[in-house]
Amino acid sequence: MDERISKYFQDELTKSERVKLLQEAVHDDKLKEQIIEYQNIHTLSGMAPQGTNKDAGRQSLQLFMEKQRRTVRRKYLIKSMGYAAAVAALVVIVWITAVNYAGIPENYIAEQQEFFVPAGQRARLKLPDGTFVWLNAGSTLTYPSVFGKERKVYLQGEGFFDVAKNQDSPFIVSAGSLNIRALGTQFNVFCYPNVEMISTSLIEGAVKVYRPEDEVNGIVLEPNQQLIYNQKSFQMFRMQNKDDLLWKEGIYNFKSERLEEILKKLELYYDVKIIVKSPEILSYRYTGKFRQRDGVAEILRIIQKIHHFKISENEERSIITLYRE
Repeated sequence: MDERISKYFQDELTKSERVKLLQEAVHDDKLKEQIIEYQNIHTLSGMAPQGTNKDAGRQSLQLFMEKQRRTVRRKYLIKSMGYAAAVAALVVIVWITAVNYAGIPENYIAEQQEFFVPAGQRARLKLPDGTFVWLNAGSTLTYPSVFGKERKVYLQGEGFFDVAKNQDSPFIVSAGSLNIRALGTQFNVFCYPNVEMISTSLIEGAVKVYRPEDEVNGIVLEPNQQLIYNQKSFQMFRMQNKDDLLWKEGIYNFKSERLEEILKKLELYYDVKIIVKSPEILSYRYTGKFRQRDGVAEILRIIQKIHHFKISENEERSIITLYRE
């Protein structure tokens, strides 16, 4: 592997050296492939928990990717986020490059890249401008390989954005029927397909939320505010519980939530169908935190100990049925 690649991701290259590497990659498929492979390792390194053996995980992943090189090119499936299981882990990732994209040939057309996180998983990635994005289960982020005058990405699902500051290039998240515009800030966006609600929660900085056809009448959020859009109107709230964003750390938090709402989220996060044959249990409320890696069946079994109901699983069809005798 070209030694400049590892230096690139360790920020050990000068600006001119970075530009030269990226210009070469535009026309050199082998070099581009090596950048992709190293980025896979670099991304998984960022998801590794504290105290794990990163060197061992990296070596295992390199061995695995060497075996897969001839058959896997653009799309990968995350099987496990634990570094101990890195040999079984793959990431949906393609050419994520330019931290500084000055010097890319003018006639270069940026490719649209797609990052998908499978059910029951989460991921963190670094965009070309240095922005970090955390993606929840079942989420897809689409973005160009190189940003231009504006930094626009497309989100389906849930994502937390830590935006790199650049006063000359606004960062825009297209989330269904809304756009969220920022310069340098931290915010969360929830916009799963087939869910008639889009929400934005601002942690720091400022964002403007607007319909693409009506930016003038958009709404500017202040830190600790949450905006919910139900396809007809906007509602503004004060953020009540930042623990709702613990999904970034692999923890799902529910605070006095009705079982009906919990089940809707579990269906999204784990790509399962949950059938309730006893509607009266839907009004049960539950408060608790669950580890994402425990899985939907284990989460339901824990809730079951508090609010008694029966669970029937059809793993082949990914269907779970809840009922009371």
